[in-house]
Amino acid sequence: MSIKNTVLVVDDDSSTRSMIVDALESTGIFVIEAENGLDALKLFRAHPCNLIISDIKMPGMSGLDLLIKVMESNPGMHMIMITGFPTLDLTVSVIKTGAVDLMAKPFDIDELIHKVQIYLREQEILSHEEQREKRDTQKLKDKANELSTRDYIYDSIENTKDSNDHIFQEMADLAIKLVGAESCAILLYEAEAGKFNSKVIRSSAYDYYKNEILPFLQPHFLKVVEAKKPLMVSAQDQTGMANALICVPLKIRTHVFGIMSLSRKRNGADFNQRDLDYIVSLTKRAALNLENKILYESTYTNIISTFRSLAASIQLRDHYTEEHSVRVTEHAIQLAKAMELPEQQIESLRISGMLHDIGKVAIPDNVLLKPDRLTLEEFMIIRNHPLIGETILKPVLFFENEIKAIRHHHERWDGKGYPDGLAGETIPLNARILSVVDSYDAMTNNRPYRMALSIDQAIAELQRNRAIQFDEKIVDAFLKLL
Repeated sequence: MSIKNTVLVVDDDSSTRSMIVDALESTGIFVIEAENGLDALKLFRAHPCNLIISDIKMPGMSGLDLLIKVMESNPGMHMIMITGFPTLDLTVSVIKTGAVDLMAKPFDIDELIHKVQIYLREQEILSHEEQREKRDTQKLKDKANELSTRDYIYDSIENTKDSNDHIFQEMADLAIKLVGAESCAILLYEAEAGKFNSKVIRSSAYDYYKNEILPFLQPHFLKVVEAKKPLMVSAQDQTGMANALICVPLKIRTHVFGIMSLSRKRNGADFNQRDLDYIVSLTKRAALNLENKILYESTYTNIISTFRSLAASIQLRDHYTEEHSVRVTEHAIQLAKAMELPEQQIESLRISGMLHDIGKVAIPDNVLLKPDRLTLEEFMIIRNHPLIGETILKPVLFFENEIKAIRHHHERWDGKGYPDGLAGETIPLNARILSVVDSYDAMTNNRPYRMALSIDQAIAELQRNRAIQFDEKIVDAFLKLL
């Protein structure tokens, strides 16, 4: 029997024991069980495990006696004790004896599973550390607990693949478990109106928390939004309401779109720095998960529709520009996939490819539509289109990378391009990709002032300008697609 993820459950009440066993097994944990302390001690000695959950009041050998025997045999064993009669003296006694936690009946089974997963991760981390050196017990346990908790946060959020609403629900539930809060709210911030709209509220006193506590805390919420930094307030610092508070901004990149607020710890204590660190880790990880979904489901869709319309307006003046942008985008995406770039970067390239010539909307017709070769003065006008494109897109949130690609898609590898004369890898990667496919498409399509080159001629031009105008690695990857 492997000791990895093996939990011993001890309780003389079969219904409670079955509930715990079923919940643990549903998470993939291997469980052995006993109905009293004597049987549990025999199982423990015969089949080592890495965590024990035990009731305290049992016939024969009590849970407290079992705890003493286990600690004598293995001081590093993690034991969670359960009792229907919690007292301060009992809590002190079991913790001093070596238990890692004491839970009162009736308990929240989800909270118990959460604690089990945390302590199992901690045990795994401790076992690796013990192979290198004897642990400084308390310091190492604290570090292992912190690492395992952060790992648990990351896994919980990463495994949430459903809608935004479900992610927000999971965030609130997980936050309450992490810091033992009584109440949690996720509020979305409406900047123009300067108000907060509730997305998720968790509280046993729902109406009082929503209608009294949250309005009272709004000055704190505004302070967090304005500073873009988390806030922790002790109960003693709250005038009029004895509520400890953690408030953390919800951000996508640098934009604050809401806050998470947690009030009052169940044990009556103030929140501490570790609690705050856990909630910050949770919100940052969740924001990464939310970013693409929010972009697609709300602002993103509207923005893209707007810019598609703007790009289409160029077609009314110059049919070539619109078709050119479509072809450039298709080539750029194919190339990015061949280069095995991350999906997020490919999506960014899709946007910047579609809009890379958007700045031409401001170029005069006598220059943009001229049927002959441009004069030097006219060329200087047309080369402003990357900067104009940047100006058009700059007010839009979330488009930093796309704006950079659009601004720099006419830079050259040798530094002789425009508008900034960037060279080599200082040019953003997506801009370097656009430069290659943009030039290829321009060469292989007819213009009023010249006929298209053949594909072989265009390939020869790309090869001739490797490491001069273009990134040679990108040229090589693109030529393999032709």
